Amino acid sequence: MNWLKGIEIPGWSGLLEILILAAVFYYLLKIFRGTRGSAILTGVIILFVGLILLTKLTNLTTLNFLLQGLMSFLFLASVVIFQPEIRRALARLGRQGSFLVSRARRALADPITDAVLLLASRKIGALIAIEREVGTRVIQDTGTPLHSEVSAELLAALFFPGTPLHDGGVIISEDRIAAAGCVFPLTQNENVARNLGTRHRAAIGMTEESDTVVIVVSEETGVISIAYNGRLKRGFDGAHLRRILSRFLDRETTGLRRMRERSSRGQMSFIFGEGSHE
Repeated sequence: MNWLKGIEIPGWSGLLEILILAAVFYYLLKIFRGTRGSAILTGVIILFVGLILLTKLTNLTTLNFLLQGLMSFLFLASVVIFQPEIRRALARLGRQGSFLVSRARRALADPITDAVLLLASRKIGALIAIEREVGTRVIQDTGTPLHSEVSAELLAALFFPGTPLHDGGVIISEDRIAAAGCVFPLTQNENVARNLGTRHRAAIGMTEESDTVVIVVSEETGVISIAYNGRLKRGFDGAHLRRILSRFLDRETTGLRRMRERSSRGQMSFIFGEGSHE
């Protein structure tokens, strides 16, 4: 019990530092919980802590010293592993409260739905991303800037075969078509169904990098799909799509927080309340 005497009881400043660090770690765990990198980082931490304890108990001082030195590199490793999540969290923090849903934005549900239904009826592939809190300027720069009014005719024309911009994705920012012909990042999730094509993988990848909602029309079947937060659902009809877009566009910036809270209580997001799961 002599080791207990060597423990120094922290003062008020020490307790304050402990509380601040605990709050920071709790917030980071909430952000990264359930992400692809969380399992990797958890495994690495468990491995290192286990090896340090083992070398300490077996008096392998040299190995213990090396492992403790390598622990300092875990911070850099976490930055690499969680790079998408860190970027998304910082972008959301910087834009918090800066965007109010306008009457014009709420009216976008009708032209988007009309364009998607037209494209689906003719089995013309489409990829439409609706920006929320996290900016997509980097993705917009891969395409052609438009900054044009959202209309069903223009959206449909952008995806018609033979047009210069039909192969890429369209990004809607606020109440305008920001860019077309954009290259969306492909998902690296190995659990995604193998029968999904490039367009659907790009939709999932886009929602992994940002908080956008992405609408996909399959050129093979004309099936309408929606991707959000790294998930994809297929088989939406016009009424369901219009209802989802109306509710999504009607939410202010705090809507995502409410959706996360609902998910944490085991409730389905309003976007995936119906339709078949992929």
